[in-house]
Amino acid sequence: MPRTEMMKDKGLTLVDAINEALYQEMERDDRVVCLGEDVGLNGGVFRVTEGLQKRFGPDRSIDTPLAESGIMGTAIGLAMGGMRPIPEIQFEGFLGPAFDQLTNHAARYRTRTRGAVTIPMVVRVPVGGGIHAPELHSDSPEAIYAHTPGLKVVMPCTPYDAKGLLLSAIRDPDPVVFFEPKRVYRSFREQIPEEDYTIPIGVAKVVNEGTDLTVISWGAPVFDCLKAMDEIDASIELIDLRTIYPLDEETIVKSVQKTGRCVIVCEAPKTAGFASEVATVIQEQCFLHLKAPVQRVTGFDTVMPYYKLELEYIPDPKRIAEAISRTLAY
Repeated sequence: MPRTEMMKDKGLTLVDAINEALYQEMERDDRVVCLGEDVGLNGGVFRVTEGLQKRFGPDRSIDTPLAESGIMGTAIGLAMGGMRPIPEIQFEGFLGPAFDQLTNHAARYRTRTRGAVTIPMVVRVPVGGGIHAPELHSDSPEAIYAHTPGLKVVMPCTPYDAKGLLLSAIRDPDPVVFFEPKRVYRSFREQIPEEDYTIPIGVAKVVNEGTDLTVISWGAPVFDCLKAMDEIDASIELIDLRTIYPLDEETIVKSVQKTGRCVIVCEAPKTAGFASEVATVIQEQCFLHLKAPVQRVTGFDTVMPYYKLELEYIPDPKRIAEAISRTLAY
């Protein structure tokens, strides 16, 4: 929606930036439609789609029944028919009922039809913990979808990156799962361009340059890494992947070959998480440059606990700083 005076003065939150990207792309391209539970009249549970139905009407900002499989299947049909649908799955845990439609159909149509049919669809999903939500509202399942051929997986953590990556995702010819870390939806504001701009999918960002150790993260933990780095007297390079798949291996390899040490940080459980994939890339391509074993700081191999223990589960600056110190001292 058009910026308020406060937005012009103080900048945009992550929610504001995503809303602005949706608004601008719906203005630019009448093939773009949003659909999902409460996305229209109420503007979504996090108010990310607020104002879109008022501006574009109920045929383009569509309230659906509580049926994730139906939402995903409808979006696939719209994409096959020439539209650019943006289905919202209200919380990441609710992707389960839509899993068949997303992984066995949306992800496979390009291959199934030998390129004759593509699915230009963006699945918006709030992701991660830290907001004291109930079960099925706080998980980090990015590794599952990065493991699915045919899907692109994006997870920005700043307003600037969110707007630019979402515009790229909407214009992409293939399905994109766009994870939005809800813990930082409104945690800070950032001045970003009001005009249209894009950020390429598959390009990581070097947040901070350094020479002694590389920290790699994505989503909300990027900010925990920054806090941890403030406690360490060393030159630390921080990489925000931004895109989970396709993975920017070049940026990772270049950094670790320079520093010789690496710590990977994410909220997901440790076993078979995406941190393991990143560590393997480093093992395969940087082995002779490593001065210490690669460390992972992750969630635990259990269901995300309820609110009293939730913050004990999520990697915090203390755990991250300890891993950095161990790796530097090896």
